[in-house]
Amino acid sequence: MKDVKASEWFWEGEMENNFVETLVGALVIAVAGGFLAYGYSMTDAGNVQGLNITAEFDRVDGLANGADVRLSGIKVGTVTSQTLNPANYAAVVAVALSSDIKIPVDSSAKITSEGLLGGTYVSVTPGGSEDFLTDGDEIQFTQGSIDLIGLVGQAIFSAQDSK
Repeated sequence: MKDVKASEWFWEGEMENNFVETLVGALVIAVAGGFLAYGYSMTDAGNVQGLNITAEFDRVDGLANGADVRLSGIKVGTVTSQTLNPANYAAVVAVALSSDIKIPVDSSAKITSEGLLGGTYVSVTPGGSEDFLTDGDEIQFTQGSIDLIGLVGQAIFSAQDSK
């Protein structure tokens, strides 16, 4: 029987443990990557290809790039950018709409939220025109976001003033 030193036995056992731990770690990372890919595909978070249009709003509080553009509650596009018009200080929001959706030129857009704690998105209400928006057009009729915190504060202070 071969005489094995205690230190050699320890390192051989340590090497086996390191290999098993590395294998388990790689498996955990692969499973996490699978969940991430699945979640990304289920949220329709990818870029929408199609019609690029703009809209000017007086306020865009809480609206982020990548936010949904919805028509009748269904996602039809994505907010691609937000800039400030230096001439009138309005917020210019660029959106990409799905190419299979035809939006009448007299449609309106408003910034709304999913609830008190929900996200903000652009809601499009179709008009009745027989002419449709084309690439590069602008939605003329818009309504900016409503400052809910300001409204609550105003209601509280006006209630206190009436006492």
